[in-house]
Amino acid sequence: MFTRHKLLGLALAASTALMPLAAGAAEITVFAAASLKNALDAIAADYQAKSGDTLAISYESSGKLAKQIQEGAPADIFISAATDWMDKLAETGDIQADSRSDLLGNDLVLVGGADAAPVDLVKGVDLAGLLGDEKLAMGLVDSVPAGMYGKEALTSLGVWDAVFPKVAQTDNVRAALKLVSAGEAPYGIVYASDAVSDASVKVVGTFPADSHEPIIYPVALTKSAKPEAAAFVAALKTPEAVAAFKAQGFEVLGQ
Repeated sequence: MFTRHKLLGLALAASTALMPLAAGAAEITVFAAASLKNALDAIAADYQAKSGDTLAISYESSGKLAKQIQEGAPADIFISAATDWMDKLAETGDIQADSRSDLLGNDLVLVGGADAAPVDLVKGVDLAGLLGDEKLAMGLVDSVPAGMYGKEALTSLGVWDAVFPKVAQTDNVRAALKLVSAGEAPYGIVYASDAVSDASVKVVGTFPADSHEPIIYPVALTKSAKPEAAAFVAALKTPEAVAAFKAQGFEVLGQ
C-alpha cells in the first residue's frame, strides 16, 4: 500500500521525467576523427558540466564520417584529420564554409612495443627488413588520413613498394594503434597524439615533416547545425581546451 509520502515521490518523479531540457540546453552531435578521442572526451565532459548541453561524439576515420555527412547523417560539427575530406564537404555544400577553421596540427610517427629499438626514418630505411614476416599496422591508405599520410611518407622515403606487401590496413588510426599495443604487429604508423594515449607503445621514429603533407585538423559546422553548436566550436579554442589538446600531443594552431 502506498503511503502519502510515496505517492508524492512518484508524482514528483513523473513530473520530472516529463520536463523538457533546461532552458538553453541542446543536444549537439559531433563527428570527429578517431585520433581526437582522448582530448575531445575530456573537453566535452567539462563543456557539458558548464553549459548543460549534451554532446554525442562519434569517432571514426575522417573519410567514413565525411561520407556519412554527405548521406544526410545528423551531425552538427565535423572535425577532420585532413583538409581533403573537409574540402569535399565544402564542395558539396555540406558544411558552413564561413565556420571553418584550422584547429590542430600533429606529427606522424612510427610506434613499436615497449622493447622496440629506435628507427632512423631516412631515405631508403630498411623497414621491410625490420618487419621480416610480420606486419606494419596503418590506416586504410586510400581513405584514412593517417594511412594516406603514411603511404605518402613511405613513398617519399623510397620504401613504399617494399613495405606495401607487409601492410595491415585498418579502418581508423586507433585500430592500427591497437594492433601494436596488443602485440599483433611490431610496428605501426600513427599520429604522435595516438602514441601519447597508449602507455604500452612507444615512438621509435618520427617521419620527416617534408615527407608528407602538413597534418591539419579543420573544424566546421555542418549545413544543418543547431545554433548552439557554434558555442562548442568556440570552446575548442579556450585556454582549457588548448591545454587538453597539448597534453595529448597535438599542436594547437593559431596560438
